[in-house]
Amino acid sequence: MDQILIFGLLLLASVSPLLTFASLWQIKEWRVDRLREHLRSAGMLRQLLGITRPAILIVGILLRNVNLTLIGLTVFSVLSVGLQRQRYPVWTMKAKILVILSLFITGLTGYWSLVNNQWLMVAIPLLQPVALLIAWLAFLPVDQLMKERIMKKATSLRSTYSNATVIGITGSVGKTTTKELIAHIVQGRNILYTPAYVNSEMGVAQWLLTELPKHSIEEDLIIIVEMGAYKTGEITKLCDITKPQMGVVTFIGSQHIALFGSQERLCQAKGELLECLPENGTAFINSDNSLCANMVDRCICAVVTVGTGGHADLEAFDIEEATQGIRFRVKQQSFSLALRGSHNVTNILLAIAVAKNLGIDLATAANRLHSFTPPHHTFSVRKERGITILDDTHNSSPSSFRASLAWAKSQPMERKILITPGLIELGTNEDRIHRELGVASNGIVDRVIFTGKHGRSAFAEGFHGTVEQMSKDIDTISEGDLLLCVGRIHEKQIFALLP
Repeated sequence: MDQILIFGLLLLASVSPLLTFASLWQIKEWRVDRLREHLRSAGMLRQLLGITRPAILIVGILLRNVNLTLIGLTVFSVLSVGLQRQRYPVWTMKAKILVILSLFITGLTGYWSLVNNQWLMVAIPLLQPVALLIAWLAFLPVDQLMKERIMKKATSLRSTYSNATVIGITGSVGKTTTKELIAHIVQGRNILYTPAYVNSEMGVAQWLLTELPKHSIEEDLIIIVEMGAYKTGEITKLCDITKPQMGVVTFIGSQHIALFGSQERLCQAKGELLECLPENGTAFINSDNSLCANMVDRCICAVVTVGTGGHADLEAFDIEEATQGIRFRVKQQSFSLALRGSHNVTNILLAIAVAKNLGIDLATAANRLHSFTPPHHTFSVRKERGITILDDTHNSSPSSFRASLAWAKSQPMERKILITPGLIELGTNEDRIHRELGVASNGIVDRVIFTGKHGRSAFAEGFHGTVEQMSKDIDTISEGDLLLCVGRIHEKQIFALLP
């Protein structure tokens, strides 16, 4: 076969696995620690190589035919694109640079193999994760320099808005809901709040550089910033950029504990927000959560605690799970809003406390919250084809998983079905937590479906019923059922279960 044609086949065969791995790594924010943990928990070889490509390679080696092997790999890649099964990264500038660099590395390696040993060529499509890693390492110094410049620029810009009030929100879960609740209560003011999935130092810096110039430096802006972290020091960086005067800690659990290394370091990271608040600032803490309550001593500013157990500054009483949402009372003021799950009461209280600090009374907060709509895919409830769906697919953690089960237990539907991909980034606690969740599901859900194999075996050890594996021919559910969707689940998988 002509060498140019062989070289072309090599590049075509390499594009699909490269795009697939780039998409996966981008979801993990181009972080090695998150990628490593994902590969550890999901299975490294299958995630990196799949099944079909190694099978084609093995057949080609047995037949001792380089050309046939490359043709097979190319056909599989073309079919993946043609049948719309190909995963693509979001085409940011960084993604474009890394993919182009990877293809360049692939081309150089392929040309060397073409000249020296053509059998090496057939392995190159399967080694695209290595090509992308080399590209990432080559681009890393430039990437870090660009990030530092962007964050420095954002820090400088933020400092010019001396009238701005910044509210930082962190926690293992509940950050997005609390952010949306605060924004809803303070509607009518000049407010900015971070959009969905923007909670890293780089994401927030870019967002500030885009949004702040739209406002005058004299404006009394209220800026609400969701703050996420996967290791210590990251929230401190966010605080250096945004300079929050108020800090909210929603709930501390075990989410991402594998990345932090221990519960102590996770708490240390979340507490950085409180340590960065000025003396004239205010911290708002969920005292129902012991790990949050223990952070009070880390504050040099005023502290407002919220809770439901009779020991907080702002407390909720007479909590009720109504058909359309939650009802409760704060002092003599009644609250009713379309948000499910009694675990969300502390998130609402945190939002009320922040609003009160901004001069909004309880009656006004109650009136505004009555029209609150939960964020999409964040413990929201909807009906599809006669099925009640609890959609908690934005993110998931052991605590939100248990909250979904607790809410389901209070619902009147006769049959309740759970679909989940399992939980990730739990480190050595992974099997134990899945086993406990299996036990907790007994007597609440009638049917359990895992979209993958991650955590399924451990969950099945605790669950008394059958734990099914999602497949094309899986039985649909019946009208009137309750479907709990917990964790990152594709809409297509949800609709595949509907009648």
